[in-house]
Amino acid sequence: MTTRVLCIEDEPEMIELIRLILARGGYEVLGAESGPDALELLATTPDIDLILLDLMMPEMDGWEVYQRLKADERTRDIPVIVVTAKAQRIDRVLGLYIVGVDDYITKPFSPKMLLESVKQILERKKSDGRQGTPNHSPPEVDGASQPSSESA
Repeated sequence: MTTRVLCIEDEPEMIELIRLILARGGYEVLGAESGPDALELLATTPDIDLILLDLMMPEMDGWEVYQRLKADERTRDIPVIVVTAKAQRIDRVLGLYIVGVDDYITKPFSPKMLLESVKQILERKKSDGRQGTPNHSPPEVDGASQPSSESA
């Protein structure tokens, strides 16, 4: 059975790029160019294994889409990887540690990074016996993990 990934992204070129990258890993990629289109597609398309979600979209932003996904018992357990141009550290911390997305990838990204993230999240879903369980280490505070070389 083919693993199905839904890419929710308002730029058709980005959906096609992601489709090409993930096809190399044997994944089937469905695309939705807006939040409402994605929610409609999810209501009529069974067996979506993973969602790639852009945050900055017109009409309905990615965070609203995410909230609706998690509020619906049919979609709440589907893992979500945010793929966005929002690259500030606070956005990543918000996504991973406050909201609880499964991974957070910033654009531009390498094909290898995307494939590795998708593979890792799907393997975790399979091994956990449940979907969408984040497993992230706390964010590293600059310099906090480095032992001081000075004696007091």
